[in-house]
Amino acid sequence: MSGQSLLVPGELSPARSVPGNIRRPEYVGKPAPTPYTGPEVQDSDTIERMRVAGRIAAQAMEEAAKHIAPGVTTDELDRVAHDFMIDHGAYPSTLGYRGYPKSLCSSVNEVICHGIPDSTVLRDGDIVNLDVTAYINGVHGDNNATYLCGDVDEESRLLVERTRESLVRAIKAVKPGRQINVIGRVIESYAKRFGYGVVRDFTGHGINSSFHSGLIIPHYDSPHATTVMQPGMTFTIEPMLTLGTHEYDMWEDGWTVVTKDRRRTAQFEHTLVVTETGADILTLP
Repeated sequence: MSGQSLLVPGELSPARSVPGNIRRPEYVGKPAPTPYTGPEVQDSDTIERMRVAGRIAAQAMEEAAKHIAPGVTTDELDRVAHDFMIDHGAYPSTLGYRGYPKSLCSSVNEVICHGIPDSTVLRDGDIVNLDVTAYINGVHGDNNATYLCGDVDEESRLLVERTRESLVRAIKAVKPGRQINVIGRVIESYAKRFGYGVVRDFTGHGINSSFHSGLIIPHYDSPHATTVMQPGMTFTIEPMLTLGTHEYDMWEDGWTVVTKDRRRTAQFEHTLVVTETGADILTLP
């Protein structure tokens, strides 16, 4: 395993501005979003608007990922994704969500999720997850991926590769008429082959006009996830696999989640819509 020193919080830059003509989600400036009370099954117009939001999110993530290199700060990656979304008329969904201060999440090495971009400098051998969500035309598109920075050790590289594969397998398991827990069953059974932990307390979620609709998509085989998938349902799948324990600690910032044993973790995510035969990915660049 990599001998990298553990992450510590860096310095935050000032909040980035968003032009007044770009529509904000309703939660911006509020302590929490208004609870979603609409349907989990979306109409074709909403799905097509989500496809646009998803494409912008995927392209913004791709653009930021081009800048991943030793010596680059996570704040710089945030700037790139922020500017891309603004240039395409989209609002960065994380900015102001429950007070979150930045336009993407950057989770490095032992950070499971929700790492805040700051003055942290990427090092040769790091792995870094970028989580980007765009809001445009009243809907969200949410995706993330884990990238290699420089020369990464084999154990970490395999973790990233296999986490990506766990998402691919989970998407293939999506079928109308099946219960949601088939998704977690597929991910967990695959992860167990390699002795990886599967994070349980942070999950996929329903998404549409709401960033998080209330629908929960566990990445382990949960007996409680009995909701039956129907055509038109929109949600994310975003497995988080770890080299060690699935248990975690949270930094004092109230956002940054790190593995309790400080071993590395990787994550991948797409926003999907259930179709008559399977799943259609809405976050394609």
